[in-house]
Amino acid sequence: MRLFAISDLHLSLGVDKPMDIFGPQWVGHEAKMRLAWDAMVRPDDWVLVGGDTSWGLTLAEAKPDLDWLGERTGRKVLIRGNHCTWWPRGSSVRDKLQKIVHPSIHMLQANAFRLDDGTVVVGSRLWDPPDAPWAAPEAAKVFARELLFLQQSIEAGRALGGCVKGSRTIALIHYPPRYSDGRETAAVPLLKAASVTGCVYGHLHGSSLKYGFVGDADGIRYFLASVDFIDFQPIPITLP
Repeated sequence: MRLFAISDLHLSLGVDKPMDIFGPQWVGHEAKMRLAWDAMVRPDDWVLVGGDTSWGLTLAEAKPDLDWLGERTGRKVLIRGNHCTWWPRGSSVRDKLQKIVHPSIHMLQANAFRLDDGTVVVGSRLWDPPDAPWAAPEAAKVFARELLFLQQSIEAGRALGGCVKGSRTIALIHYPPRYSDGRETAAVPLLKAASVTGCVYGHLHGSSLKYGFVGDADGIRYFLASVDFIDFQPIPITLP
């Protein structure tokens, strides 16, 4: 098996919300992603999908986009993004959704997955850090809740043999845990303590992409997987 990542697909097959209003790079982006994905990914590969898959507000609106994801080759681990209103929080909701989506899609929220090669995947959506200049007043409450989800996921990862020194553990997160200017959110100490060696995230687009950190820092390799940063095709995830 091989491991890939992609984030922020922003599909709108069930609603009228084209992405080309955000720039010419988004024109026909669904076809770009589909052709690249199907050419690169094999059935036994895994793809980490970092949230904001669909513009649908409800499950009915998002279902065509989730079906699109299910039709792609490979097996996928999917987390929530900030636009995933069709996916309310809670493990009971997650388990109900798991029964609805294509069996190649594995829903990650306060749980963890062990891949074929022993890699353990943990993660959480996270949120804007409360001390950020752009953070809304409710950011502290939401961010604290997301940290709790991340801690629960890490605990689940330890039960699968990950999140300990010497294991191969990857965190799949929507919001950036670390920025290009060196700022870290409160999620980073949790990732370090869990011996995470790779972190995939998205959320950033357009002019904000420059704020995303890519590369190695304190034993963690960070991958920015927003589709307009990776030319609308999955990127291979390689770790030391």
